[in-house]
Amino acid sequence: MFLDKSKIFFRINYFFFRFAKKIFMHSFTEENYLKAIYKLLEQDKEPVTTNAIAARMNTKAASVTDMLKKLSDKKLIFYKKYQGVTLTEKGKQIAITIIRKHRLWEVFLVEKLHFKWDEVHDMAEQLEHIQSDSLIERLDDFLGFPRFDPHGDPIPDRSGRFQEQHSVLLSSLKSGESCIMTGVVDHAPAFLQFLDKNGLGLGDELQIKEIIAYDQSQQLKVNRKKEIYISHEVAKNILVRKKK
Repeated sequence: MFLDKSKIFFRINYFFFRFAKKIFMHSFTEENYLKAIYKLLEQDKEPVTTNAIAARMNTKAASVTDMLKKLSDKKLIFYKKYQGVTLTEKGKQIAITIIRKHRLWEVFLVEKLHFKWDEVHDMAEQLEHIQSDSLIERLDDFLGFPRFDPHGDPIPDRSGRFQEQHSVLLSSLKSGESCIMTGVVDHAPAFLQFLDKNGLGLGDELQIKEIIAYDQSQQLKVNRKKEIYISHEVAKNILVRKKK
C-alpha cells in the first residue's frame, strides 16, 4: 500500500526514538553543541565565546557554561573561562560527522520523499543523531554520493573532507556580470520560500542587468528569460559562482 511522504518520515522517526537509548554514544544536546561550536569556528576563525554559543543555541550563557564543562571533561573541547572554546580532534570529528548525516538526510528528504528545501531542516535535525555508520554509508550510496545538500552546502565524505566550493556573494558582483546560483547563506524557511516565490533556485543562471545606486538592489535576468528585482539584503544571502 502506498504511503505518503509524511507517513514515511514519521515511521522513520518512530524507529529513531524507539531505539535511541541503545544506539547513542553522546546526548543529542552534546552533539548539537559540538556542531554549533564547529560552525562558529568556521565562521569566525577564532576561539568561540560563551555568548556566541548561547546566541547560536538560543539558550542562556549559564546553561552553555555547564555544557562546556561536560564537553571539556569528555575531552571534546578545549575550554578555559574567558579564553573561548575550540574543539579537540575528537570533538571536531563528531561535529563533522553530524553535519555529514544532517546534509545527507536533507538530500534524502528532498530527492526521495519530495519535501521542499524549506521543510527539511528540522527533520534532518532529528535524524542526524542516528549513530549507525552502516546506515549512513548505505544512505550515501543510495543517494549516489551527493557532494552538496539541497541548500548548496558541501557534504563531507566519510573521511571528513569537504568538497571545495568557490562561491561568492551575489551582492559582490557588478552590473553586467553573469553567474550560477550555488547556495544560500540564510536557511530560514521564510527566505527559502521567498526564493521559490520569485523562481530562484540552485543552478539558475543569473545576469545582473542593473544595480540601483540608491539602495544597491539588483535587477536580475534569470535563465535568460524573466527579469526580477531583489534587495541588497537578499543578494547578501545568495551564493553564486561567476561565469567566465
